[in-house]
Amino acid sequence: MFEFVWPYIFVLVPLLWLVEKFSQAKQQQSEVLLNSSLPFTQQQAALEKTNSPLKIGLKWLVWILCITALARPVWLDDEVQGLNEQGRDLLLSVDMSGSMQIKDMQLDGEAVDRLTALKFLLSEFIEQRRGDRLGMILFADHAYLASPLSFDLDSLLIQVKELVHGLVGDRTAIGEGIGLGIKQLMNHPAEQRILILLTDGQNTSGSVDPMQAAEMAAKNQVVIYTIGVGADELYQQTLFGARKINPSQDLDEGALIKIAEMTGGQYYRARSTEDLSKIYQEINALNPISEAQQFYRPQYELYYWPLALATLLLVASLASPMLMRRFNQEASNV
Repeated sequence: MFEFVWPYIFVLVPLLWLVEKFSQAKQQQSEVLLNSSLPFTQQQAALEKTNSPLKIGLKWLVWILCITALARPVWLDDEVQGLNEQGRDLLLSVDMSGSMQIKDMQLDGEAVDRLTALKFLLSEFIEQRRGDRLGMILFADHAYLASPLSFDLDSLLIQVKELVHGLVGDRTAIGEGIGLGIKQLMNHPAEQRILILLTDGQNTSGSVDPMQAAEMAAKNQVVIYTIGVGADELYQQTLFGARKINPSQDLDEGALIKIAEMTGGQYYRARSTEDLSKIYQEINALNPISEAQQFYRPQYELYYWPLALATLLLVASLASPMLMRRFNQEASNV
């Protein structure tokens, strides 16, 4: 559909007539004085040339084209369904400590480290949250904002795929991971603010106490889902044969349970990739994407067409007298 963004600009069309009306007397006097030395027939020819219908029409056409460009003509396409910007703010706070290198997870029948499994399942979870604004925090020695809250989930997926061990340290600053998450979530209004905290250890670094951070989250209506990552059993080969160990002995489940309870969330235990996948499904079920959608119409600017035509006509009108004089000179020389 064609329309003008600023149609009221067309009230300026008569402005050219008004300017000419008030300056007409002065122009006529100037023309008479300028041509007073010419014979009467030449004076008439000069006046007719100055006020010829072609010149007047060209002048008005250029003026109207300029006004049309100022009115900003646009073409609107059919409505396109967009994302719901009244949805949820969901922030992922991911543990990147050294213990995430432990290979106690299975992915397609192959033993992988915790971070590799986490990256794979996080990507699936992010794909299912189209319509929400997502972001990601990484914490180890300290917490860092890796990806701000945004509807651009494709960029977030790239960030997840590029995660590597040792990116932000080796220790575990759970308190800072929560505190930075609260700060980011409070910068955006939303129907619901959700923080998903994934860790495989206990708070061993940072300047923020996890319980104090949880209290602050509760005061600001931030719901925290805590996920403890890591298997309970792992067999290691030694000189004396296979030995069973508990790779998750450093996991502070008591603190994670308390943080979730204080903020109205839940604690989940992910001992395998299957557990982690089910946890993401449960979180999706507890926090479904809002079905309300926004619509927008793609808009294409067209102002440059009348502007280009006006410029072309103006250049042609200025160039034509010079071309005619040159043509006459060449003809007379011949």
